[in-house]
Amino acid sequence: QVQLVESGGGLVQTGGSLGLSCAASGSIFSVRTMGWYRQAPGKQRELVATITADGSTNYADSVKGRFTISRDNAKNTVYLQMNSLKPEDTCVYYCYVNALILFTGAMDYWGRGTLVTVSS
Repeated sequence: QVQLVESGGGLVQTGGSLGLSCAASGSIFSVRTMGWYRQAPGKQRELVATITADGSTNYADSVKGRFTISRDNAKNTVYLQMNSLKPEDTCVYYCYVNALILFTGAMDYWGRGTLVTVSS
């Protein structure tokens, strides 16, 4: 079993900054891709950013230059630094982890989500 514990999020004004973190724990052999997705009410969940075990990153066009994803492999933790936030960034943000699980293989896991609200 793998647990994802998210922290961060909250309310911020337009132009402000927030940081999210997500720590994975459990019967993990190794963590592969980690990332963040987000979902606004009535919309589909969308990619924000991902980072592979060797540090390769991928960002949605809407957040490039404003958000930065990073990870600490020793702690199985992924971070998302969000700067220059806009009202349209208001969403529930979900942590994503793809991990190799002992005796099971590669599995996808999702956090419970954390709300980010950007006021105009």
